Amino acid sequence: MISVRGMPWGIALFLVYAFLILAGVGLALGPVVEQAIQVPITFTGVVLMALLAYTIFTTTLVLQRKAAARNLALGLLSLAIPAVPLAVLINQLVAAVLVVVVAMVLFRGLRTPAAVAWLDQE
Repeated sequence: MISVRGMPWGIALFLVYAFLILAGVGLALGPVVEQAIQVPITFTGVVLMALLAYTIFTTTLVLQRKAAARNLALGLLSLAIPAVPLAVLINQLVAAVLVVVVAMVLFRGLRTPAAVAWLDQE
């Protein structure tokens, strides 16, 4: 079992972020499966499957405390960038500000010396 004692706050917050992405992908899969009945391969399906694989792989590496997980986690965090203009475009300024704040806090948390030290396995 994985020990979470001494886990830096940035890593814990990233895991919450990753599990929220997984939940969002899970909720979005319904319409993709319905589309797959008519068309086996859709752009939306390919994007969701890639996001699902990337998120699961990154989360697994973080839980295993691998050093490579830090850069992959920062890459997964970069998904917040397109969310901001999309939120502004649909007049969701509060959501845009929330995404910016969460992204900045996560970015700071993943770059702390404690997070770097925690992800120390080769």
